Amino acid sequence: MRSLITRRLLSTTFQSKPYDLYKLETGPATHAELSREDALGYYRTMMRIRKMEHDISSLYIKKQMRGFCHLYSGQEAVGVGIHAEMLPQDTSITSYRCHAWMLLMGATMKEIFAELLAGQTGVSRGKGGSMHMYTKNFYGGNGIVGAQISLGTGIALAHQYKNDGGVCVTLMGDGALGQGQVWEVMNMAKLMNLPVLYVIENNFYSMGTPIARHSANTDLYTRGDAVPGIRLDGMDVLAVRMGAKFCFDYIRSGKGPIMMEAVTYRYSGHSLSDPGTTYRTRDEVNEVRKTQDPIMLLKKKILASQLATEEELKKIADEAKHEADTALKEAFKDKEPDLKEVAYDVYCDYTGKVKMCGHNQYFEHKNTGVLRPATK
Repeated sequence: MRSLITRRLLSTTFQSKPYDLYKLETGPATHAELSREDALGYYRTMMRIRKMEHDISSLYIKKQMRGFCHLYSGQEAVGVGIHAEMLPQDTSITSYRCHAWMLLMGATMKEIFAELLAGQTGVSRGKGGSMHMYTKNFYGGNGIVGAQISLGTGIALAHQYKNDGGVCVTLMGDGALGQGQVWEVMNMAKLMNLPVLYVIENNFYSMGTPIARHSANTDLYTRGDAVPGIRLDGMDVLAVRMGAKFCFDYIRSGKGPIMMEAVTYRYSGHSLSDPGTTYRTRDEVNEVRKTQDPIMLLKKKILASQLATEEELKKIADEAKHEADTALKEAFKDKEPDLKEVAYDVYCDYTGKVKMCGHNQYFEHKNTGVLRPATK
């Protein structure tokens, strides 16, 4: 019995690929220690994201939800690795590809599904849909390409002003990096030494254009001018975690902003209305799934180091599927918001009335605290 217990190591060490550096003399450690607890935690969270996104894809295909829909499948290691190093006072903001970050920041699957189905208990009370989700310390979900980068810089300014020790993780895709406002706010962030981590989730194709066709400089981590940067393997959750630790330590030491380019891959098209096959081949996608899938890579590490058994990992996957399926069933029972709720949460602090566009009708404004602490 004792030998069976000791066979499952409490922790082990893995070596990651070297990090590319820009305007930095030293970079993240290339040796990462992985405990059994952390390994199973990362695997569980990545499986929860994958299963949730799978069910969301089904909702879209069946036309049970409306609007655009952008999935995170294939990119799970980026979010999970960064979140592993965040502190309670840290904040985050991202693009319209936001379901996974909602889950990471504490929302429940049921709240996310309810929002997609325009339900009253959705994270935005059914008014935001796929692209406009918010919870405590998470500022969206933004429908405009690159707009979140300026907002994230502003949130970092608030952290600095309040002196609360927080860092704003500001995520963007490789395409958003071409927005002019990015250079404006990065210049401001460096001048003011703001506590902001700019994360480029480089999934290679912007909306549907390969990087080499839209960027003269394809080393995206070097495009911050005075802002230093690192590039890492975004399919390796440990490489992301160690890179994030380095970046957070850099920022919290008072050195100002830093950029992280995580080289990753998205399995779906830009959105679910994009088949994703006009600018890449199905063979390419399948090859990445077979050889570089972030969940598969973590599973191999766990099994090879005997941190857990195949049966334990299967149980985690089954639990994630059960959680997603159960949450979706509950979300379908949700009621639609009342018409009067169109005026809720328009302002932070207002007690008057709000007129609904297109209607000669006024509704009482109410602040419901939509950015409530997660219920999970």
